[in-house]
Amino acid sequence: MSKPKVGITGGIGAGKSIVSQIFKLLGIPVYDADSRAKYLMNQDPELKKGIVSLFGSEAYTNEGLNRTFIARQTFNNQSNLEQLNALVHPAVGSDYSKWEQEQNSKYTLKEAALLFEAGSYKDLDIIIVVSAPEELRIERVLARDSHRNRADIEAIISKQWPQEKKENKADFVIYNEEKSLVIPQVLSVHEKILTSIGQ
Repeated sequence: MSKPKVGITGGIGAGKSIVSQIFKLLGIPVYDADSRAKYLMNQDPELKKGIVSLFGSEAYTNEGLNRTFIARQTFNNQSNLEQLNALVHPAVGSDYSKWEQEQNSKYTLKEAALLFEAGSYKDLDIIIVVSAPEELRIERVLARDSHRNRADIEAIISKQWPQEKKENKADFVIYNEEKSLVIPQVLSVHEKILTSIGQ
């Protein structure tokens, strides 16, 4: 088996970034799809051209992508959101493929909030879902993101797959609900992945 492509996802506030950091400490390279998407929307000339033709010149300011404007255009407009995703997801997909081929580790990790929703999970070999109760996730995001209120977070959650549906599609679930220790769970998943590839 070639180097497995592992995906890690979880609803907003579940703690997937923290879990990814632990994998990084184990020497596993992590591709952060969400931050790469932001980078590409600012740096990739083809993608920028597509975004401008979709939303007009207001999509960018001198500082780069006009995130507030884009958020307004897509927040309650499913068609705009789908068209934006149709531009961004393929750009991230090819950026990820290039990155993945350059890694020399036993396996790689792709961290993405919308791994299932975007359909990119189909290109991965193993899926890890980080799970936490909705109320706890809302509290975490409120504490972390001063620019979001409860209604914003609930709107984001409503656009993500329900936790149970994600867990049903996962190969591994890591519970980050402040009752279970996260590090032993990550170590266990890491060992199982290495065993599955005969390492």
